[in-house]
Amino acid sequence: MPDLIAPGLRVLFCGINPSLYSAVVGYHFARPGNRFWPTLHAAGFTQRRLAPSEQEELLTLGYGITNVVDRATATAAELVATELAAGGRKLAAKVRRYRPRFIAMLGVSAYRVAFARPDATLGLQPETMGETRLWVLPNPSGLNAHYQLKDLARLFRELRRVATASS
Repeated sequence: MPDLIAPGLRVLFCGINPSLYSAVVGYHFARPGNRFWPTLHAAGFTQRRLAPSEQEELLTLGYGITNVVDRATATAAELVATELAAGGRKLAAKVRRYRPRFIAMLGVSAYRVAFARPDATLGLQPETMGETRLWVLPNPSGLNAHYQLKDLARLFRELRRVATASS
């Protein structure tokens, strides 16, 4: 699954790994039940709800997408800790290269494992990746029943406000 990335983005959204469906169609967060695209719109990142096939429009707005692990799976639960940790190291190198202002990790459990931060919570993290600030958000997958769309939008909106203010 190719990254949607460019130097100097406002926010680089980082999923855990692509779904099998996304890998087949070639677009991030493409599975019909995924709430990433509706959440971006509801949080004010986009003027309208983008379809996964319109993902390139994010770059013009200063946003991009990557994943911690490149391997596509039916669920993120299929990943093992060593894959997440290796993906975390690869992601850190990518962040040093592209230097986004913020990296938004989409999944607190995966973040905890990938970066050996067992006590991490949602929101702005105390550590950085170079100059890049870290923000942890819930996974927008439809399989994550802990958060409704309105809750996801509220949490994503907090990041948008901070990322926009620091522009």
